[in-house]
Amino acid sequence: MAMVRSGLLQTALRRVSSASSAPPKRGFASSAHHDDAYETAKWEKITYLGIATCTVLAFYNLSKGHPHYEEPPRYEYLHIRNKEFPWGMFPYPCKLVFVKPC
Repeated sequence: MAMVRSGLLQTALRRVSSASSAPPKRGFASSAHHDDAYETAKWEKITYLGIATCTVLAFYNLSKGHPHYEEPPRYEYLHIRNKEFPWGMFPYPCKLVFVKPC
């Protein structure tokens, strides 16, 4: 019984002490010394400058020449078709147009 009274007393004291103190004030580090409009304008200018820079670099990079390589030789073991496909080579309506008679 004494423990219940002690617990109730502690709860009551906590409520009284928290009610009497003022609620904590929220402070944000970014809003303390700087104007939000100034920061927004600054980052907007930085963004546009970055977009322009990336666009210029992309045009420069794409306009430069690039090496053209020779095509690799056709190897005999690639694309081997020894057996007919079970569904045929072409759909039925197109088969008559594309397949030449022997």
